[in-house]
Amino acid sequence: IYMNNYHQKCNWTVYIVFILLFISFTSPLFAELYSKQTEHLRLIYYDKKHAFIVSHLARCFENSFRFHQQLFNYQSKEKITILLHDFNDYGHGGTSSMPWNFIRIGIEPFDYVYETQPTNERMNWLMHHELVHTVMIDKTAKSDRFFRSIFFGKVIPKAEIPLSMLYSYLTNPRWYCPRWYHEGIAVFLETWMSGGLGRALGGYDEMVFRAMVRDSSYFYDVVGLESEGTTIDFQVGVNAYLYGTRFVSYLALQYDPEQVLKWFNRTEDSKRSYRSQFQKTFGANLDESWSNWIEWEHRWQHQNLQLIREYPITPYRNILPQTLGSVSRTYYDSSTQRIYAAINYPGQLAQIAEIDIKQGTINKICDVPSPALYYVTFLAYDQKAQRLFYTTQNSRGWRDLNEVDIKTHKRKVLLKDSRSGDLVCHPVDKSLWGVQHHNGYSTLVYFPHPYKGWINILSLPYGRDIFDLDISPDGKYLSAALVDISGQQKLILMNIDTLLQGRSSFEILHEFENNSPANFVFSAGGEYLYGTSYYTGVSNIWRYDLPNKQMDIVTNSETGFFRPVPFKEDTVITFRYTGKGFDAVVVPVKPLQDVNAVNYLGQAVVNKHPLLRDWKAGSPASINIDSLTIYEGNYTPWKNIRLAAAYPIIEGYKDYTTFGIHLNFMDPLLFHNIELNGSYSPTNRLETSERFHATLKYNYWPWKFWMSYNHADFYDLFGPTKTSRKGKGAGIQYHHYFIVDRPKILDLTVDLAGFSGLERLPQYQNIEVFHDRFLSLNADLKYSYLL
Repeated sequence: IYMNNYHQKCNWTVYIVFILLFISFTSPLFAELYSKQTEHLRLIYYDKKHAFIVSHLARCFENSFRFHQQLFNYQSKEKITILLHDFNDYGHGGTSSMPWNFIRIGIEPFDYVYETQPTNERMNWLMHHELVHTVMIDKTAKSDRFFRSIFFGKVIPKAEIPLSMLYSYLTNPRWYCPRWYHEGIAVFLETWMSGGLGRALGGYDEMVFRAMVRDSSYFYDVVGLESEGTTIDFQVGVNAYLYGTRFVSYLALQYDPEQVLKWFNRTEDSKRSYRSQFQKTFGANLDESWSNWIEWEHRWQHQNLQLIREYPITPYRNILPQTLGSVSRTYYDSSTQRIYAAINYPGQLAQIAEIDIKQGTINKICDVPSPALYYVTFLAYDQKAQRLFYTTQNSRGWRDLNEVDIKTHKRKVLLKDSRSGDLVCHPVDKSLWGVQHHNGYSTLVYFPHPYKGWINILSLPYGRDIFDLDISPDGKYLSAALVDISGQQKLILMNIDTLLQGRSSFEILHEFENNSPANFVFSAGGEYLYGTSYYTGVSNIWRYDLPNKQMDIVTNSETGFFRPVPFKEDTVITFRYTGKGFDAVVVPVKPLQDVNAVNYLGQAVVNKHPLLRDWKAGSPASINIDSLTIYEGNYTPWKNIRLAAAYPIIEGYKDYTTFGIHLNFMDPLLFHNIELNGSYSPTNRLETSERFHATLKYNYWPWKFWMSYNHADFYDLFGPTKTSRKGKGAGIQYHHYFIVDRPKILDLTVDLAGFSGLERLPQYQNIEVFHDRFLSLNADLKYSYLL
């Protein structure tokens, strides 16, 4: 909507003051934040309920940072900012290095499904991993320091200023390496810093490549991994971790770990390009070495397969002709001979499915919005009522509890933001049991029928997590996996009546040391618990005999079995891992006398190069954080705004070239972003009043404010569309989410702008104006439902 005939004299100063005051009173601009700082750390959090972990996290940081300082010979005057938050139901970390070193840490417990995450203390592990990224990317050579000095920092690339991409590379070259490169060294180091507890020495990674070799699956090359390997594979983004860790471990085995570090370490004589540095370090071409690794991997895994085959392989019968991708917990209904599971495969919508065992067919019950990568959703089954319970918001945010009627496929939301997973239905009283993650703790919760709310049954101390729940057929006992701060994992049994009375005692059935007792479920008669473990390096099915208190291995798999469900007296339904996903199969079960363990690449590396045993970071408990703390109190982002970068720019104004400078001011949390472009057109063909150009932008979510004077634009150099404009302008934008319930999003964007001295309409280059002042009001209401 353009409002013409706006002839009143514009007082830009009044408008600016009014807008900034409006933002101040309507945004969380002065929201209370808290900070703990040392010489190298700026730790920020927003909830005092998280204060219990702040000192521990700071100790973990200092402990890991000292290790990396020594390992990489790293020195920096820049503080590393860490934002501690509770935005998701599972913990995670993320690192950025531009314009400043910044790490995001999720406070919640991890997702341990298939042992894709280590079980040692999570804050210590996160600091080991994320600081590898920070130190490796931020470390400089002489040329990097030179460009950082002339550009006043590390440049963030901006699409509207293409030259910024070159400046960014010059100031931070190691940021521009493929993801597998970054994740490979981070996973490799995190493992040895924790004394061998990590994914470089894990059963899941070993299984993935063993299955690929067994099934003659395609191995991605370096380029393919960055394109197809992150889009079409059922494991999508995790391929960067899998391939990167494997390749780095292979290099460490073939050469030595210190030589591997030379490839990653940015030193005075190192090359900017990771490919050139690889050639310099190993005297070999990266692509050829990658191919050599693939050939070596095939030999290695054939040897492991031969070891497994020295004992009879457990036969299996496929239930379905197709592979299912990722799968959730599964339930078998003996009355209908159907199984229920949530499945997710690239190219298909995640869904809860009914699988007919006799016919070998799948019938979709309902879609699963926002599925998780590995477990899809948490699923529980009420056989008598023919209802399935499942969670949404699994991949981000806080989980909702839902139910669906198997016969009618009618769905409904039971509880928003329940934050609970590992669901199981009580077979007698129809209550639901689950594990809730909130403020960094794991809590066993109970949802009495008809599921209007929940009751906290058992809150575990920090460092203890409980998962993979099941309830005995008579409703008397609850089984679970329990992991403690040391990484030790146990299969436990609890009396439900005792729990409901407020007592939290439990019986330890079996300890698996550094391997999870995964997905243990009761047999139909309640005398056995069936589950899986990588105890031999291969995920096989194990059976715990409750009366005799005995644990037996009952399968010998070449790849891996997961999520067993008792089927008949001597068989179980389970899921066999393949290179393309999980196959639903039926296998016989009987106690085996012996099976072979496989060899781990990580173990071979440390056996050949024992110096890795010395790469332990030690305990963070040895850090006296009080003596290192230099500030503890409130933190105000806007008071910490400073210059982030300054660099020359080229723009187009009408048909002329302009030359100028770009200034960027930000705060360490990246809440505030101020950008200023100033340029000049050195031509006599323009009036003197048109030769200077300036644009000011200020972003502070959900607000954006801008001002312009004779706006210029880089892409006007190439045309034919011109967005540069003579005259002055100022505007403000507000963005608000009415619904953020993924996949449903409803948001509103409102733009208010004023212009004066224009020759063309602001958004239409061919339309001349007949008024010198305009007000523009635009509103955009958008709804999307993207699965």
